[in-house]
Amino acid sequence: MHLRRVLAFGLLFGWLLVSGCAPTAVQAERPAFDGKRAFADLEKQVSFGPRVPGTQAHLQCRDWLMTELEKSADRVELQTFTQVVNGKSLRLYNIFGIFNENAPRRIMLCAHWDTRPTADEELDPANRRKPILGANDGASGVAVLLELARQFKAKRPQVGVIIAFWDGEDYGPDVDTMLLGSRYFAKNMGKLRPTYGILLDMVGDKDLQIYKETNSVLAAPELVERVWRTAEQLGYRKYFPNAQKYTITDDHVPLIEAGVPCIDLIDFDYPYWHTLQDTVDQCSAQSLQIVGEVVAAVVYSEGESKP
Repeated sequence: MHLRRVLAFGLLFGWLLVSGCAPTAVQAERPAFDGKRAFADLEKQVSFGPRVPGTQAHLQCRDWLMTELEKSADRVELQTFTQVVNGKSLRLYNIFGIFNENAPRRIMLCAHWDTRPTADEELDPANRRKPILGANDGASGVAVLLELARQFKAKRPQVGVIIAFWDGEDYGPDVDTMLLGSRYFAKNMGKLRPTYGILLDMVGDKDLQIYKETNSVLAAPELVERVWRTAEQLGYRKYFPNAQKYTITDDHVPLIEAGVPCIDLIDFDYPYWHTLQDTVDQCSAQSLQIVGEVVAAVVYSEGESKP
């Protein structure tokens, strides 16, 4: 990366009239999202240490992620590839949990699971070559998706879902040597090509503020509006400001360039980005809960409606 559910009947009825859609995100019956359990998944990832490609922690986290997905998904797939970066050969792994594989419409929910090998935003130059723990930048999005996978097992959505964990997103140091997993997938989608995608990145910040991101608005404006409208209906407007703020090169961009509309849900005002202070204590279960509920509501509202 560069750079309660209570809703007044009148508001709901008005939205139905305007949208002309089948049951809205708020109406749809769905299992409860467990933010505390998601937070435990965040802590588990961090417990491995920095998940930098080429390290033992990276392999341990890979195996754990696959085991967790296998508990919920219909099928788990591992996409393995090699990338040479600055003369170093990296073995990388994209991980997919697949639900309702034969559905005609499929949503890709994605996040990166690797962590930055260099804390390049540290003020002290001596710390800039150290790897980060990535509690928010990496583990938070994955944690939300693991809990969503449990929801999808408990109650199947009407649409196909592909949960994707990208590797090599944060390798770097430059943008040309980042987004490695999503770039590889964009060229090798095969039967996993989704109808559209939602990327989660840095969604665990205790002071959660997710603004509309410019590339997302340009590529999938209807989907952006649907997500922000859903957040407002759920009572989470303060966490999803109705404003556009950043233009970010993230894992959604390779998908967009490959013809798949994809949006980025990202809190880029996180003050510990690419620093050694990106630790568990900077994140909260509440933030994971908020983002998880919004994304779940969007998925479970799928049927006749389209982004």
